[in-house]
Amino acid sequence: MSSFDLRRRLVAEGLGTAFLLATVVGSGIMGERLAGGNVALALLGNTLATGAILMVLILIFGPVSGAHFNPAVTAAFALDRQLPWREVPAYFSAQIVGGLAGVAVAHIMFVEPLFAASSHDRTGLGQWTAELVATFGLVATIFGCLRARPAAVPYAVGLFISAGYWFTSSTSFANPAVTIARTLTDTFSGIRPIDAPGFIIAQFVGAALVVVLFRWLWATQRGAAVGTDTAQPTTPN
Repeated sequence: MSSFDLRRRLVAEGLGTAFLLATVVGSGIMGERLAGGNVALALLGNTLATGAILMVLILIFGPVSGAHFNPAVTAAFALDRQLPWREVPAYFSAQIVGGLAGVAVAHIMFVEPLFAASSHDRTGLGQWTAELVATFGLVATIFGCLRARPAAVPYAVGLFISAGYWFTSSTSFANPAVTIARTLTDTFSGIRPIDAPGFIIAQFVGAALVVVLFRWLWATQRGAAVGTDTAQPTTPN
């Protein structure tokens, strides 16, 4: 694969992650300002905007880079041998830089300091477990849809993250680049820098568990398809 092709994919990853963070942070600021102190209403606005933009961004950039926008997703694809490990550092860099750019743009739009360390406390076993569950669910959604319903990936991802905002105690960051970027916004969406490592570890663990499980899960189904006349195909035609 040419270096030009890799550059195109990295630009897509950076731009997509920037739009994602601009949406997460910007909608959080807007929601908090308009909700009049109603945190549930602010979170609902944040949720709807994030789920919607994920669908759009995956539809736009998926054909170019795969639309990971997430180091945990990139690592999962590399572990599953769908992406060369030599490209992983470049993907990570594009995602992190894009995320920081997205935070800066959101702050400029809402006349906030360009970057400000967050003071939002998000730590503890419950939060870490939530991030493991959220990332496991996100990567499982991607892997499962790619194997059975590839066209459904944008919508399934947007819907899963929308649900994750509400059923996880962490509000489903599920993304190391998002976590890093959100340490630099002292707004509704922020997380203290000291709390980020726990989130990031849990996210990578959740992603790795999906790779292990799906290798076993889909291999079992393929075996059943070979050994049983009535078994259905497990991969799309």
